[in-house]
Amino acid sequence: MSGSVVVSGLGVVAPTGLGARSHWQATRIGKSGIGRLARFDPARYPSRLAGEIHDFTAEDHLPNRLLPQTDRMTRLALVAADWALADAGVRPDELPAFDMGVVTASAAGGFEFGQHELRKLWSQGSEYVSAYQSFAWFYAVNSGQISIRHGMRGPSGVVVSDQAGGLDAVAQARRQIRKGTPLVVSGGVDASLCPWGWVAQMAGGRLSTCDDPAGAYLPFDRRAAGHVPGEGGAIVVLEQADSARARGARVYGEIAGYGATFDPRPDSGRPPVLCEAIGLALADAGADARDVDVVFADGAAVPELDLVEAEALTAVFGRRGVPVTVPKTMTGRLYSGAAALDLATVLLAMEEGLIPPSVHTEPAEEYGLDLVGQPRTAQVRTALVLARGHGGFNSAMVVRSADRLR
Repeated sequence: MSGSVVVSGLGVVAPTGLGARSHWQATRIGKSGIGRLARFDPARYPSRLAGEIHDFTAEDHLPNRLLPQTDRMTRLALVAADWALADAGVRPDELPAFDMGVVTASAAGGFEFGQHELRKLWSQGSEYVSAYQSFAWFYAVNSGQISIRHGMRGPSGVVVSDQAGGLDAVAQARRQIRKGTPLVVSGGVDASLCPWGWVAQMAGGRLSTCDDPAGAYLPFDRRAAGHVPGEGGAIVVLEQADSARARGARVYGEIAGYGATFDPRPDSGRPPVLCEAIGLALADAGADARDVDVVFADGAAVPELDLVEAEALTAVFGRRGVPVTVPKTMTGRLYSGAAALDLATVLLAMEEGLIPPSVHTEPAEEYGLDLVGQPRTAQVRTALVLARGHGGFNSAMVVRSADRLR
């Protein structure tokens, strides 16, 4: 157990539920949170579905002074951090400020806040633009606001690598703990379901235009034609295993291995390198393919990208060699929040001994995957989480259950 970096607290804000337990109760039975976008009228746009968080009222969780200076994503991140710390039994005001850090991921920043201030600029003039616009939109704002709220002055930062960011941030937090920082809050939360953010996401050319929630996001399916975007993510508390044990903390599992690679440009003639990221993560964990009980896949739902991921998985594990699941089919792709939410979901799956399903999708035989379509009882002691970001980011993380800690 000595030297291991573990997760001792979970905070989840997702279309499938607010709080880790609510999210898990929906996810474990395949209850989707995808539907027609309600935060604004999407009728004029070709894409109209989203994984949206309902019943979140920031005023119920945060002091009024924070509301004028924060975007929706930051409010969600602050609440998730509060829940993660409470779940870990950590009282930041009782710990030295420089013993605590914050490393989060961001893909878009505070789009909705920025949209509101641009509207004021265009319609009323520059003197009506909020001074908080100077940082509320910024990629690092979640790390900053969490650190301010809890007095955390240790090593901190932000990682910007799109969908891969949630794993990359946790890996950076793990490095800081190994260097001596006792506790780091990490993960990712994104929320840009506003017209400005919507247009930006559509510009990538990968959003589904299907209006049926049961047919819009279908990774590894012959009908795959893009993804559904969503909002939310997860924040986790990381600490050194011996320290967690000494204070009697509940330990969900260990961040056992990590690997990251970057694909060559498409016209280079060189192949993608997701497979190499998997190999690096397994080697870092001191594991091999036979140890892995489940893979939480990236699941792009773009045929050429699905093929790359399937080929990497079959190269490492063989055809149908390991159960594969994409629970984000219930939330949509949450950008920097996606992999962080997958990490939290893996730990909850380990706790129950159940692999959550990939809903609605019918796996194409040519991919050679054992895609879990219904909840599957299984002993999950070692899991692999994959995440890929637009432009070539690849990240892989090996997670071990608490009973497998070294």
